[in-house]
Amino acid sequence: MPACGTTSLLVSESSASASASALSAGQTSSMASQVTVSSGAVPAQSSSVPSRPSSSAGNATASTDTASVQTPAATGLSLTQQLLLAATARDRFALLPDDDQFIFDFNQPQAAAGQGGELIVANRKTFPALVGTGSGAAVGFVKPCGINTFHVHPRSAELQVVVAGRLVTEMVPENGVLDSNGSRRVIQTEIGPYQMTTFYQGSLHTQFNPDCTNTTFVSFFASEDFGTGQVLDETFAFTEDVIAAAFGGAIAGEDIDMVRQAIPVSIALGVEQCLQQCGIQKRSR
Repeated sequence: MPACGTTSLLVSESSASASASALSAGQTSSMASQVTVSSGAVPAQSSSVPSRPSSSAGNATASTDTASVQTPAATGLSLTQQLLLAATARDRFALLPDDDQFIFDFNQPQAAAGQGGELIVANRKTFPALVGTGSGAAVGFVKPCGINTFHVHPRSAELQVVVAGRLVTEMVPENGVLDSNGSRRVIQTEIGPYQMTTFYQGSLHTQFNPDCTNTTFVSFFASEDFGTGQVLDETFAFTEDVIAAAFGGAIAGEDIDMVRQAIPVSIALGVEQCLQQCGIQKRSR
């Protein structure tokens, strides 16, 4: 049996040969470092599986992602635009650091309101925290005899709940929806406190307060930007020739501009019988 010293020498020579092979294979110089052998033991080979990054590195990445979100003032974009461009929901919350940003106050006046009441709208422009929710809302304060004139919502259906007073509503869904007489169907409802009706996306509809007291309603939408189109305003925005033809010549071309000027801002005042009953005098537009 060879002496212990001889064994140590043979192992050392073998290790040196392995190191030379590693260098010729292009491996890192660390694998070619000297191997110290004691009592004839051969050092264990290092694992070829790369180690996972430490948890502290992961936390550093997360905090970096959050810190990279710039404030609206720094980018020149509105808060709503920043929220729409945010890569993740976490980034959106970073753009809303104040808890008060999650509150919308319907107790505010409507700009350029009509004579018949006010409609306060919460959409993603007026209430940026709605971005990502896919929803919107509105509160209407309808004065006696007030009418929310013919309109549509192009991007959502509407669920309307009366919380005080009464509303008479009418809706025309679309072409081909007929009543039992074969005429275009007009769906009429009368709803009081804590009753609800629905208006389908794109359907033409209107609401009217038939009483001499105020009515309040809340409407919910399945869109952050449900939109509203006042039908009379849109119709009379066309050129005179088109309007005259569409009405079969019933409105003379010279009268079209007069009709345009007479269209009230919604929420408007009407119906005439209600105005007389409540002793309300219409103001000039």
